[in-house]
Amino acid sequence: MTQPANPTLYVGTYAVRDSKGIYVFSFDPNTGAATLQQTVDDGKSPSFLAIHPSGQYLYAVNEEDEQGPNQSGTVSAYAIDPQTGQLTLLNQQLTQGKAPCHVAIDRSGKLAFVSNYGSGCLTVLPISPDGSLHEASQVIQHTGHSVDPERQASPHVHSGVVSGDNRLLYVSDLGTDTIHVYQIDEQQGRISAGSATPYVRVSAGSGPRMLVVHPGDEWLYSLKEMSSTVARLRRDRQTNAVELLEDDIPFLSDTFTGERSGGHIHLDTDGQHLLATNRGNNTLAIFALEADGTLTQRGLHYTGGDEPRNFLLDERSGYLLIGHQESDTITVFKLDTDRDTLTATGDQLSVPAPVCLLMQYRV
Repeated sequence: MTQPANPTLYVGTYAVRDSKGIYVFSFDPNTGAATLQQTVDDGKSPSFLAIHPSGQYLYAVNEEDEQGPNQSGTVSAYAIDPQTGQLTLLNQQLTQGKAPCHVAIDRSGKLAFVSNYGSGCLTVLPISPDGSLHEASQVIQHTGHSVDPERQASPHVHSGVVSGDNRLLYVSDLGTDTIHVYQIDEQQGRISAGSATPYVRVSAGSGPRMLVVHPGDEWLYSLKEMSSTVARLRRDRQTNAVELLEDDIPFLSDTFTGERSGGHIHLDTDGQHLLATNRGNNTLAIFALEADGTLTQRGLHYTGGDEPRNFLLDERSGYLLIGHQESDTITVFKLDTDRDTLTATGDQLSVPAPVCLLMQYRV
């Protein structure tokens, strides 16, 4: 019987300190060690990555690209080699916005949603059957501002996350303290404002960054970058109405006086634990989810590096990998079975300015 290949670890980076672009590793789930297989040359900060539902394609936003008269960012499509996991460029399209920082793929694999942080707009790009990207079919420009005159003078679209049933797209706008709710029309290749709840406002100056969806598609949790807190929301699956239940659930102590800078948020696949990073004090918070969706904090752990941004929970092997943007490292931890305790393995990968980590298993 053929042994399955080791999974592939993909790392998106910022174009600093001699970064090569996208790093492709073979990850050993038995030992937690990783071996570099490929670097994809891209000097335009291929920061955030997403894998197509088929597992055959990978997409990367090029955050520092400035093409055309509008100095648009770009998004690239890559084919994934089914044997090695290595990447081959298919094509690239303009995002029609500046500084794209996030890309998500709908669950049918027909649409890519790109968040343009710099210009505060959301772009929809249809995906061909061969994985390549068409030109943008829709660009939605957000408007407004919030209370911080430096960081919230204009919209800053930070992420778009697809609901489990592929009916809704939740878009976090850090600049306006708003979570927009869009309805997805995969046939028309477009989205529209939700009829039940077009948007939800969160506390002023908190800066929603990223949202995760509970496996039941009812509970939603928003990481708010500027306050380092979590908001809990509920979706009515019959009407698609979304309501804010708790606005500022802390994961730092009330006496903490350092920088509050939420980095990333994840739920485990069974929806029992939520994890979030704070870049200000280099920590990872772990919450347990109660039956009613409320959160109980279980711990706050040092991440082993400087400015923990994105992280990856590989539930098959029990390893947790945390990327540190400023110390140019990815630290490997073992997560215990109850998900409450981290143990550093002593392994670290050296990668310049890691921003996004994805793992893919192959048969």
